[in-house]
Amino acid sequence: MLAVTGATGHVGGLVARQLADQSPRLLVRDPSRAPTGFSTRPCSYDDFPASVSALRGVSVLFMVSAAESANRRLEHRTFVRAAAEAGVGHVVYTSFLGAAPNAGFALARDHFDCELAIRDSGMAFTFLRDNFYLDVLARYCDASGLYRGPAGSGRVSGVARADVADVAVAVLRAPDRHAESSYDLTGVEALTFTEIAARTGAVLGRSMSYVEETVEEAYASRRASYPDAPDWQLDAWVSTYTAIRDGELEAISPDVERVSGHPPRRLEDVLSR
Repeated sequence: MLAVTGATGHVGGLVARQLADQSPRLLVRDPSRAPTGFSTRPCSYDDFPASVSALRGVSVLFMVSAAESANRRLEHRTFVRAAAEAGVGHVVYTSFLGAAPNAGFALARDHFDCELAIRDSGMAFTFLRDNFYLDVLARYCDASGLYRGPAGSGRVSGVARADVADVAVAVLRAPDRHAESSYDLTGVEALTFTEIAARTGAVLGRSMSYVEETVEEAYASRRASYPDAPDWQLDAWVSTYTAIRDGELEAISPDVERVSGHPPRRLEDVLSR
């Protein structure tokens, strides 16, 4: 039995539909929003009893990382503990490139914490360490077409959501071949924000550009736009750019093609969909 989480989102939904022939069980908070034609079980990562019940009989679990929140690490650890309690044998988890306790991108530290919990659980694992999604990077601009942040001339090897889903599907169709493995999922090229702006603008037919901010300016502009945002959220937003500036997210990996069997999509491929 295969279970898929995050099926109401982009990556989880793609994975569920591609694996429809295997009749996966979809674990969702709101079954009414789940793709039709599947068996669904309601649960949330922070609800241990409901998660154990939903995971009973599951041998392989595709675990999409929880939504960003102040309690994300606890939610991850609760769900991992529930999976182990329910008897799940193998967890395929969507982590982040360079996940580490001292990663420059604040949320990559959350992913490392979840990886550690899975390793310590005794379950087999496969970690899909994806870079920032090209689908999202292209839309970091404001309404006027300006990208703003302290990224400098740093480069980011963003990956398409569809490529992450394709890798996940390949792993989930033959999980034993990928046990105890970690894959770095990146695009085929590393781009600066200046290049992202120019190439996005060319596809969309509008003028777009990148404006460099200092770290202080980045915090100030985001506080002004989102006065109720907590500190952890501000740190996540700003560290998106500083991690790129510091070269932590520019590496290009062959893992998308090696596992999925096709080369990664480029920025233009994502924008033209």
